[in-house]
Amino acid sequence: MKLNKTYSAILLSTLPLSAVQAAGLDRSGQSISAFLQPGNYAEAGITVIDPSVSGKSIPQLGSESISDMAEDYYFPSAAIKVQATDKISLGLIYDQPYGADSIYPTNNVSFSQVNPLSTQRESTQVEVKTNNLTALIGYQPTENWNFYAGPVWQTVEAKIALRGAAYGNSGYDIKLDEEEAWGWLAGFAYQIPEIALKAAITYRSEIDHEANSTESFGFGTIASPLSPDVTAITPQSVNLDLQTGIAANTLAFANVRWVNWSQFAVTPNLLKLRSGSNLIDYSDDQWSANVGVGRKFSDKWSGSALVSYDSGAGNPVTTLGPTEGYWGVGLGGQYSPAENYFIQAGVRYMWLGDAEAKAGPNVVGEFTDNTAIAYGMKIGYRF
Repeated sequence: MKLNKTYSAILLSTLPLSAVQAAGLDRSGQSISAFLQPGNYAEAGITVIDPSVSGKSIPQLGSESISDMAEDYYFPSAAIKVQATDKISLGLIYDQPYGADSIYPTNNVSFSQVNPLSTQRESTQVEVKTNNLTALIGYQPTENWNFYAGPVWQTVEAKIALRGAAYGNSGYDIKLDEEEAWGWLAGFAYQIPEIALKAAITYRSEIDHEANSTESFGFGTIASPLSPDVTAITPQSVNLDLQTGIAANTLAFANVRWVNWSQFAVTPNLLKLRSGSNLIDYSDDQWSANVGVGRKFSDKWSGSALVSYDSGAGNPVTTLGPTEGYWGVGLGGQYSPAENYFIQAGVRYMWLGDAEAKAGPNVVGEFTDNTAIAYGMKIGYRF
């Protein structure tokens, strides 16, 4: 079942939707599948997420309903891989691995309050952005083995406002300036082309950020007299990717991912001094999996279907993203006008896990029966 170059891309490229509403702040899933493509290869893609997350505040805060507080968001990705020699390959991958976008409704007093300086009602808002650039060099001693490693450059920035009774009407604000830091990854892959078997395991290190911050309580009336530096360590992770041919023109595939969220915490100095709490933390590590089948229908068309699972990162969770993992199903299709390029699209529907949301050590809300839908598109080119 040795496959041509177009079909061999079905698994490692189809369904450009990976960790689209996952545990912690995880988003992209940090795939290196583009680097494992045969020959010279480039791709660009975008994923759009439309979550619907609602709930209610706890009885001690009035049991108010909380309408949809999760913002739609998107993240792009791009990669290029060059087979420099028979045994050496080079690659560059861009993604946005972590993030959060939430705005609570202003009609809920648990998560909003009036700013006495402007007399405007403001709600709890969260925006976290990251950028990731991974450089790879691979060594292929034989057709079957590929050993790879490389540096990872990453930036993180955030803007967070906490409002309402859930946070003691503190009017807390923090802004983390965009800062860069370095990490690394390493892994290996094994393949048997005759049966379309591929397996890869990739480790990514944690990355230690020292971000300059502006932190205040009372809508800016109490500024931090302490060091403005905030430590944020994005977590280490391991990805396992598998595929094998199971019939003519048909592949089975699986991806398993572990992320060390239980060791992750963001602890601004002024917030810790006044409340004794972290801004963000998680109690458990994340485990996620995608399992499915890809099939070639003709020289130009192929498709795939998958089932996905995410364990979440513990419960209660931060109010930044009050869900605990998910179950999901997805469908994807690929059109290949010629052997050297293709266009893909995919959609996934997710049932988000129920969760209790906490502010510091206290549970302040309950979120149940929530869902999300994700759309993705990707273009791949061989040269």
